[in-house]
Amino acid sequence: MSSPATAPSFGEAFRFWVKLGFISFGGPTGQIAIMQTELVEQKRWISQSRFLHALNYCMLLPGPEAIQLAIYIGWLLHKTAGGIVAGAFFVIPSIFVLWTLSFIYTAYGSVPWIAAVFYGLKPVVVAIVVAAVIRIGRKALKNEVLWAIAALAFVAIYFFGAPFPAIIIGAGLVGFFGGKLWPKKFDVISAHQGGAEQSVIDDQHASPEHTRPSVKRAIRVTITWLLIWWIPVLLAGLVLGPGHTVFQQGVFFSKAAVVTFGGAYAVLPYVAQRAVEHFHWLRPGQMMDGLGLAETTPGPLIMVLQFVGFMGGWNQPGNFPPLLAATLGALITTWVTFTPCFLWVFVGGPHIEQLRDNRKIAMTLSAVTAAVVGVILNLAVWFALHVIHPKEGIDCFAIVLGGAALITMLRWKLGVIPVVLAGGALGLVYHAIRG
Repeated sequence: MSSPATAPSFGEAFRFWVKLGFISFGGPTGQIAIMQTELVEQKRWISQSRFLHALNYCMLLPGPEAIQLAIYIGWLLHKTAGGIVAGAFFVIPSIFVLWTLSFIYTAYGSVPWIAAVFYGLKPVVVAIVVAAVIRIGRKALKNEVLWAIAALAFVAIYFFGAPFPAIIIGAGLVGFFGGKLWPKKFDVISAHQGGAEQSVIDDQHASPEHTRPSVKRAIRVTITWLLIWWIPVLLAGLVLGPGHTVFQQGVFFSKAAVVTFGGAYAVLPYVAQRAVEHFHWLRPGQMMDGLGLAETTPGPLIMVLQFVGFMGGWNQPGNFPPLLAATLGALITTWVTFTPCFLWVFVGGPHIEQLRDNRKIAMTLSAVTAAVVGVILNLAVWFALHVIHPKEGIDCFAIVLGGAALITMLRWKLGVIPVVLAGGALGLVYHAIRG
């Protein structure tokens, strides 16, 4: 019998969020996979049902769902300060890594040994994501109906390019009406609870006091985070002028943060078209290079927007030195992309917590959860195909390394950090052997 889960101190949680910022490779699927493994299965800071409940909400929000999930869990554990730490350190390491790679890219071109390390990381990330799909699928897909919803969601988005919001809304409608007509197939709350190991945050305990909704709190939080969001943008406009690239980036990416649902893959076509064709911040080939850099660095895949901001400042610096303008562009782009995430979670979180025990909502969300599994599988397949079957042909090294990583995590429960480190090291060794 396992020992009871113990609530983490703020310092312990702080150390985890910092670590997560450095190991969160693979875009949203990889990051959700890591949090599933670390927080649900190993540390047991949050139960599977509460994790999926939070994930369902974050998948419905505009912007990157993985950082919003981290903010939500950090907020549950340690109030607003916990959410800020979780969200901030989810991004901070990738800010410095991507800024460095962006500067190397613009000033020197590609660096072989860095590319070699990332080459080894890619198949490992695929394995992490596949392992998460298997683990979440086992726990979320409790019957053939939910399996069918997951399969239909995968087919719809992978083969037919169905919009992500449409898939989630459709799944929610199926869950709502299916819960009335066939409640046994959609009421999976008891299935999540029954036999589950005790977690720090689970369904057996009441929600923490700070999660109770309040109109005054909602107004205060909204005003506070709107000011935090927009003050840097307005200052850029006042100091640099409304025609400066940095101010234009602040306004443009603020709009993108509000209207882009479905994660990085949904926002990229819109951003690419406007940034390349309208603003001329970068060329089409540079946009693809930026996506490659973002896919192989820790942090959300939406960090590619920082690269766009960097390149915009570099190519259109105004009266500033190119590196200074590029740095300011990268920072304001990152700021307005991620700051709204805190607003959505801190305002909506208390109300979402109140809906946990609502059976109708729970049955609706059970179908949404199944669809989310299908969407994550779609991203896993998309990423895997680009890794094992690049333009040069089938990559046998990637297949072997990814397969070995998957076996070690599923069979021997090897942790994420040693798998990631081993992947990077083997990529470097493989590059050295091939010359």
